[in-house]
Amino acid sequence: MEPPDARAGARRAPRLLVLALLLAAPPGSKAEVRLSVPPLVEVMRGESVTLDCSPLGTHDYFMLEWFLVDRSGARHRLASAELRGSELRDKELNSRGRSPPYQLDSQGRLVLPEAQVGDERDYVCVVKAGAAGTAEATARLKVFAKPEAPEVSPNKGILSVMDDFAQEIATCSSRNGNPAPQIMWYRNGQPLAVPLEVNSEGYMTTRTVREASGLLSLTSTLYLRLHKPDREASFHCSVHYYLPAGQHGRLDGPSFSLTLHYPTEHVLFWLGSQSTAEGWVREGDSVQLLCQGDGSPTPEYTFFWLQDKQEDVLKTSLEGNLTLERVQRNQSGTYGCRVEDFDVPEDAELSKTLELRVAYLDSLELSAGEELSLPLHNSTTVTCSARGLPTPTLYWTKDSAPMGEDPTLSLHSVTFDSAGTYTCEAYMPRIPLLSRTRSFRLLVQGTPELKAKETQPKAEGSWTEGDEVTLICYARGYPKPKLTWSQLGGSPTEPAPGGQGWVSSSLTLKVTSALSQDGVSCEASNPLGNTHHVFHFGTVAPQTSQAGVAVMAVAISVALLLLVVAVFYCMRRKGRPGCCQRGEKGSPPPGEPKLSHSGSQRPEQTGLLMGSASGGAKHGSGGFGDEC
Repeated sequence: MEPPDARAGARRAPRLLVLALLLAAPPGSKAEVRLSVPPLVEVMRGESVTLDCSPLGTHDYFMLEWFLVDRSGARHRLASAELRGSELRDKELNSRGRSPPYQLDSQGRLVLPEAQVGDERDYVCVVKAGAAGTAEATARLKVFAKPEAPEVSPNKGILSVMDDFAQEIATCSSRNGNPAPQIMWYRNGQPLAVPLEVNSEGYMTTRTVREASGLLSLTSTLYLRLHKPDREASFHCSVHYYLPAGQHGRLDGPSFSLTLHYPTEHVLFWLGSQSTAEGWVREGDSVQLLCQGDGSPTPEYTFFWLQDKQEDVLKTSLEGNLTLERVQRNQSGTYGCRVEDFDVPEDAELSKTLELRVAYLDSLELSAGEELSLPLHNSTTVTCSARGLPTPTLYWTKDSAPMGEDPTLSLHSVTFDSAGTYTCEAYMPRIPLLSRTRSFRLLVQGTPELKAKETQPKAEGSWTEGDEVTLICYARGYPKPKLTWSQLGGSPTEPAPGGQGWVSSSLTLKVTSALSQDGVSCEASNPLGNTHHVFHFGTVAPQTSQAGVAVMAVAISVALLLLVVAVFYCMRRKGRPGCCQRGEKGSPPPGEPKLSHSGSQRPEQTGLLMGSASGGAKHGSGGFGDEC
């Protein structure tokens, strides 16, 4: 394999070499043969390549031969042929075991199908042109092969940064390339400038193997002296290979990291649960203490509690965490964590402490009970006390409305508006979600307070008899008042919309002239007294038009009734002469037949008819049977 400088010189040479050779000819002959042969031909492995050997000028006849030059310099004929005019005759080929075999095209060029690494040789073209002489030229063939992707085998052991010599890091291999590629190493994406000579800081070794196929495989091993920052470093290798026409290619291997052994230098110790900057946690919460050293492998951790400058060991483990379940106020104090690393100097300080403060807030206490009754216009004070750490802040609210921050609540000259629910709340601004509340209800005792309302108000004197009106009374006080009306029909006393201790009752009625004199009264009463309100309507106008219509309706009804009676009477006297005509009442009309007293007549019917007739004659009027 030729050195890189030789390859570079060959690439800088002209692509075509014109060789002018004077052939051995009789003295005085001026004939000569010139050949056009490229001195260097480059091809990728597996591709077909053609070597050209063309005589310059016009030659009617010449003989052409191709020779292969082996590594010892000996020539071996591969092909020969005669060229007469433009026709190639008498071709002879010797493939020398090559598969597929060599070929000659119609112009005498040597064709190598599927170029192989073994084809990398010098090929000599010899042309004999009779009297014109003989000439030869050499073409060198270069076959390139792209290597396989690199394979990396990192050191999977634990490497110590405490060693003062270079340690094996990884091996990178690239197989089946041509020419031999180059392997480069990288740390965090930057190339490592490591020499091939062994030294304590770092170096690499390489080994090249020619495979049976003729291709080359390269292996590189990297050695470095490691330091603590290398625990986070990313390493990889890449293969750089050559291509025809001076081109280059690159294949990157997978990245990897190392497992390092280094002593602990720093220790971190902190609260892993929710806490304030001052280290306050809430009583009853689970508190997690976390400890972390920067050594590798993971060191052992010892947790302790300092009491009177004495260490009370709580836990020893590799996890680096300690959980205090449902921490109590008596667990406040100084906690510590110590890293047990035997690779560090004896005087190294590998422990940390922190202050744990447990915040608590006890139940609030009020100077009043859950209910406080106070007479109207009286005054009192209520005190709220709290015990906690850190000191809590107190404030009062009434029905959720703020009233100020003061442990003592002063109530002066209370009114019914003062009644409601008062709440004392204790909280700690520095401790989230730690608060307590305590409430009491204030009841103001007194004679009821009364308010009245008409749903359809009219000016006094504008009412008409029969108008409908709804009256409402509102009252409040303690004990709870009861509402009553001077008229029947009032609704039961019930809480009024809007609350504030009000109750209400309503009464719906029709206005009459009698109400205009006395009005309608509403009374609110409780055991402490009563108060009332009178609704006045003034003068109530009568409904005249409606009275006339009623009288007319009665008259028409009476007339219709009399008409029906008359018709009925005439029907009873139908067929009698003079019935319903002018004449003496009670006289039978002429020709009226006498009543039969035959035995077939029932006694009851006979007596009734006789009695009716005599009665009619005696009184001039009587039963329907005698009237015309």
